[in-house]
Amino acid sequence: MKYSILIPVFNRPDEVDELLASLCGQTVTDFEVVVAEDGSSVPCADVVERYRGRLDVSYHAKSNSGPGPTRNFAAARARGEYLIILDSDVVLPPGYLAAIDAELAAAPCDAFGGPDRAHPSFTPMQKAINYAMTSFFTTGGIRGGKKKMDKFYPRSFNMGVRADVYRALGGFSEMRFGEDIDLSTRLFEGGHTCRLMPGAWVWHKRRTDLRKFFRQVYNSGIARINLTKRHPGTLKLVHLLPAVFTVGCAALVLLFVAGLATVLGASAPAALAAGRVCMAVGLAPLLLFALVIFADAALRERSVRVGLLAVCASYVQLIGYGSGFVRAWWARCVKGRGEFDAFRKNFYK
Repeated sequence: MKYSILIPVFNRPDEVDELLASLCGQTVTDFEVVVAEDGSSVPCADVVERYRGRLDVSYHAKSNSGPGPTRNFAAARARGEYLIILDSDVVLPPGYLAAIDAELAAAPCDAFGGPDRAHPSFTPMQKAINYAMTSFFTTGGIRGGKKKMDKFYPRSFNMGVRADVYRALGGFSEMRFGEDIDLSTRLFEGGHTCRLMPGAWVWHKRRTDLRKFFRQVYNSGIARINLTKRHPGTLKLVHLLPAVFTVGCAALVLLFVAGLATVLGASAPAALAAGRVCMAVGLAPLLLFALVIFADAALRERSVRVGLLAVCASYVQLIGYGSGFVRAWWARCVKGRGEFDAFRKNFYK
């Protein structure tokens, strides 16, 4: 068997249903599906059962341990030459596996991944969040674009690895966030080849509201520092940009507030003019960035509403990631705390 599709799932039976339905439509059929239930209170066993006979699918339940160990649990039960790891909130176009087949036939590699897109049926908020995670203006374009600012690191929402290489590396680590980049980094350190396959894209639903999205990117910012501690020398300039953006936004807001306070309390013309200058300098960059995001997102999605929501999502993406990064830098690099002790309340339970 060539491919084993690994699907870790936690309380998302409806999403698993959509993903399995899309697997039924693949033009390449040499694959099995391994669904691993990670201690869900709302299991998807009944959903999986409906696909027996249509797919070579198996279902396995386990206690909750997080995404990395759950993928390893599924991999231990897989029979394919290649393991393809998918998040439960993705949907595949019919040519997904065919694109991978063609790429591997043209140039074999040890690991690969593909980009993600927003489906036309997604909600405006889902489209806005997808924009924030994939746009060049939010640094998201480095994740799956054709032109890379750095090496391509496959992400676990859409990631393939040769089964023998995966097992030789021990699979995913116990990290709750950043575990896919940790595995990709170990692939490079082991001399293995990784490649972006632009044709192997998926529709990715992501988070459905800004609060959940903020928590996701905040934890990703924390994970970047943890990854740097695990793999010294892997921190790149692009990883610093959200933190710089976050600090810059805070400085601009403070400048605006200081200018506003000066205007409200000024009696002399010079003080009034100085306050207005401070307000303009503080507000103008924030408005300019918002305008660029709005125009680009609205044109891409042909929706004014998505454009407006994309402004909010982009600020959440950059400030969430940046604030998590700064907090982790302070806790781990300045105070010297350990990876698990520093963030146990966030995601290590």
